[in-house]
Amino acid sequence: MPVRDTFYDAVKKALVKDGWTITHDPLRLPYGGIDLYVDLGAERLLAADKGQQRIAVEIKSFRSPSPMTDLERALGQYALYRAILEEQEPQRQLYLAIPEDVVRAVFEERLGQMLIRKQLARIIGFDPTAEVIVRWMS
Repeated sequence: MPVRDTFYDAVKKALVKDGWTITHDPLRLPYGGIDLYVDLGAERLLAADKGQQRIAVEIKSFRSPSPMTDLERALGQYALYRAILEEQEPQRQLYLAIPEDVVRAVFEERLGQMLIRKQLARIIGFDPTAEVIVRWMS
């Protein structure tokens, strides 16, 4: 089993507060004899006639001395998980859950905006102290 991120509990609580039901903890992604794990799988009812929205959430703390190293690692993991999900569960959207202070520092800047614009990552900004979702970026 994977090691849980520092902010695992905060993100899980924030998703529940935001109306999500946690369905997988973690979400197992078996592929070619290898098991990978996304931190959380969740879903919520959109409306009686529209079905359910499903997401997978990989939590990243970005607490190393280099935010760019953290970004490179997170994007590599995101790309790997997204490729597998596209084959196995194409209806499930993958997100990186990142503390809001990091979202402001990285994803409001030119590089981060390009990543969002080119759809290289979907981001959930969360407040780890209040345990709430601050924003969704996709």
